[in-house]
Amino acid sequence: MELKTLAAADGVEAIEAELLASGGVIVSDLLDTDLLRQFNAEMDPLLEAASTETHVNPAISAFFGDKVRHVSGLAGKSALFAERIMCHPLYLALCDRILLPNCADYRLNLGHLMDRGPGSERQLIHRDELVWVHYRDPKPEIQLATIVALVDFTRDNGATCVVPGSHRWQRDRQPTENEITYAEMPAGAAVIYLGSTLHAGGTNNT
Repeated sequence: MELKTLAAADGVEAIEAELLASGGVIVSDLLDTDLLRQFNAEMDPLLEAASTETHVNPAISAFFGDKVRHVSGLAGKSALFAERIMCHPLYLALCDRILLPNCADYRLNLGHLMDRGPGSERQLIHRDELVWVHYRDPKPEIQLATIVALVDFTRDNGATCVVPGSHRWQRDRQPTENEITYAEMPAGAAVIYLGSTLHAGGTNNT
């Protein structure tokens, strides 16, 4: 199964339906050219000064990899991120539809820029929602995640791996290689996936 690509103009109903059916969807034009240019210009100096060190815990550092540069706390560093990306109308509409029926409110868990440099190895395939250890199945969807491409994403340069349909799997089931697909997409596009969907940062062979 491949990830389906939709346009923002296809509407939130179609995007939500594909997200719930497959566990993930690519939106081809989330950021327009001008916003993408402005945000990259804002991020470039922060990324230039960024470190590949993520945490004093070696296990967490190993999880991200030693060739990945990080800029965390984006909502506090960029008004563009806080106002026009994090609060993009499509994101808010999807959160309202998928999360809000199960909670009083929702919030940002992580706003994080990662540059998966040459030689970065694929992450451990994982589900983001497993950090919420107090939840047990059966449960509603409790998390949405998204990765916006600030440059063209290809399989060679580390495009995010996603396992379509894995949000419906038993927890101990692991994917075979032919069940893993890659969120190859142009700059300005985004992959959106459920917290219950298996995924990982890809290998950068460039």
